Amino acid sequence: QVQLVESGGGLVQAGDSLRLSCAASEVASNTHVMGWFRQAPGKEREFVATVNGGYPYYRPSVKDRFTVSMDSAKKMVFLDMNSLKPEDTAVYFCAGSSSSYISSWYRSSEYEYWGQGTQVTVSS
Repeated sequence: QVQLVESGGGLVQAGDSLRLSCAASEVASNTHVMGWFRQAPGKEREFVATVNGGYPYYRPSVKDRFTVSMDSAKKMVFLDMNSLKPEDTAVYFCAGSSSSYISSWYRSSEYEYWGQGTQVTVSS
């Protein structure tokens, strides 16, 4: 069953911007915490950003370049990525949780809903 649906990935050049969007399906309509993880080839999935209890949390390496926002009424989450770098290249996954707050918001195991991922490629 489709839980979360991402859109907005693509191929860009270093320094460009990109916006990712994610919408919850009926199955994941009770999601309250929504965020983003990414996985580069040969690497483990890593936390990027999340809106948890109404507050944004970021991976340090993206904090000054990425902005995460959420439309709670529409069950949508967005990731605005600026000043993209080649090291940002990865498949980006949307994640959701039915909890109102997650203490370990950086752990993928805390999220029960997932999207299928969208590819972001940044060329140098």
